[in-house]
Amino acid sequence: MSKNSPYSPWGKIARSQEEGRFLQGPLGRLEDLCKAAKIFAELIRGFRTLHFVGPCTTVFGSARFEEGTPSYELAREVGRRLAEVGFTTLTGGGPGIMEAANRGAYESGGYSVGCNIKLPKEQKPNPYLHRWVEFDHFFVRKLMLIKYSYAFIALPGGYGTLDEIFEIITLVQTGKVRSFPVILIGTEYWAPLRTLIEERLLRENMISEGDQNLLTFTDSIDHAINHIVAVSDERFGLTKRPAAPNKWWWLGEN
Repeated sequence: MSKNSPYSPWGKIARSQEEGRFLQGPLGRLEDLCKAAKIFAELIRGFRTLHFVGPCTTVFGSARFEEGTPSYELAREVGRRLAEVGFTTLTGGGPGIMEAANRGAYESGGYSVGCNIKLPKEQKPNPYLHRWVEFDHFFVRKLMLIKYSYAFIALPGGYGTLDEIFEIITLVQTGKVRSFPVILIGTEYWAPLRTLIEERLLRENMISEGDQNLLTFTDSIDHAINHIVAVSDERFGLTKRPAAPNKWWWLGEN
């Protein structure tokens, strides 16, 4: 293996030696305690940054799509439509689908927020964010992307997008969160996943009857937005123009 390769036998090399050590088994008790304190501080930073940005819809998708590609422009339109109906567009804050959704919201006068992640190959926040926060740990970032949203839209993506989708539907399936809309746009792209769920998992009793409906598959942005609005209004009684929040200056909220 080349010395310059970004991979090791355990996957990509961690951004720092400290992060690489954390998930490789138990450390010293004091070191684990210090790491827990840093994770807690990261959680608090996320809570303080995102507490007043909602109500949000989170948009997931690949970072690899460039401007002008069909998926990029689709995500841009999703962000625009979310802004029109009063939702903040929340993404992972990076390029590709994330940038496109933020851009659509930003250019349409909506609110655009990102939860960026520090990676071995640095991922910079995209330029279409009114507010953003950066995380060291994927699990903290994913918590924030879920905690502050009333709905979730996934466009074509890879491992990270799949991880986020299945995290959310597992939480819904097990009753850890309420049944929020989880919408996958792009029926051709998502067809193999739909087949796996409906023809293998359900048929072989790996999931219960009705669990296959936790995901909505569509090609229509209109259908996706109308479904989100209906659920947020009827099921959750959501008010998308809340009164000015009472922010606590002594906690650094602004």
